[in-house]
Amino acid sequence: MTEKILAVDDEPDMLKLLSMIIKDKTPYEIVTTNNPLEALELAKQGGFDVVVADLKMPGLDGVELLEAIRGINEDTPVIIITAYSSAESATEAMQKGAFDFITKPFRKEQILYTIDRALKWVKLQNENRMLKERFKKVEG
Repeated sequence: MTEKILAVDDEPDMLKLLSMIIKDKTPYEIVTTNNPLEALELAKQGGFDVVVADLKMPGLDGVELLEAIRGINEDTPVIIITAYSSAESATEAMQKGAFDFITKPFRKEQILYTIDRALKWVKLQNENRMLKERFKKVEG
């Protein structure tokens, strides 16, 4: 099964860049949208292993989208990217459950490393859940 990434940014050029990096350097599938409300609908349909979201977007900012996605599936890692970095915005995003916070412009290695780390985390979460279920069956 190929991992699926959802990328949302109101800048079409950033979406093209993310899509190009991921398609060229990984086996992952990527779906992009410049509309955070559409991203939320896509997340509700499920099937995404990681979400990469811009912090500043009209309609729904990255932290609001993060909170909504965490409400749908708390195990989906959300990576926040932004050109408007501040200690406060990074702290808020991390406190609300962001997997990581990356400042634009970023190096392609940085975003790829963070996505890979997030996917490994998801895999560990799933294995942990499966082992707990097996343990419960053995115990009782």
